[in-house]
Amino acid sequence: MNRLINVGFGNVINSSKIVSIISPDAAPIKRMVQTAKDTGMAIDATCGRRTKAVIVTDSGHLILSSLLPDTITSRVNQFYDENQELNSNKHFQ
Repeated sequence: MNRLINVGFGNVINSSKIVSIISPDAAPIKRMVQTAKDTGMAIDATCGRRTKAVIVTDSGHLILSSLLPDTITSRVNQFYDENQELNSNKHFQ
């Protein structure tokens, strides 16, 4: 099921397209971001602020966010937890 997740400053992404949410601090991730910027596969959703999370999508795009990875992860998990409750309640009715 598709749901749009806020990744900061009114920018939203489809949660079903997320492969991973990673911190940009490691050197390999920094190289990956630079390569994505060079090839046009990076989407900057930071609005000029410091990048705190890199979201990798199933299409290979990288989305740069100024929110912490934990914040984005909790938003995604909150949706899936709510969905699980709805699905389990349907089985008991």
